[in-house]
Amino acid sequence: MVKPLLQLLLTVGWTVVGVILIYGGLLLFDKLSPIDYRAEIRKGNVAAGVVQGAVILAIAAVVVGILTT
Repeated sequence: MVKPLLQLLLTVGWTVVGVILIYGGLLLFDKLSPIDYRAEIRKGNVAAGVVQGAVILAIAAVVVGILTT
């Protein structure tokens, strides 16, 4: 019974680490970018939303690659 519980806790822990890394990467992108994408999305700019989504997917791909090795 201990082994499945330990595996569950490890999975949840690494998931939290992955989410924190993705969020940190998104914050870093926002700081380095000259455009305020969140404000543009609030104004209804679909292109800004697509860029923000692509950035999130790219960061997630890198984080998944790091965490699975």
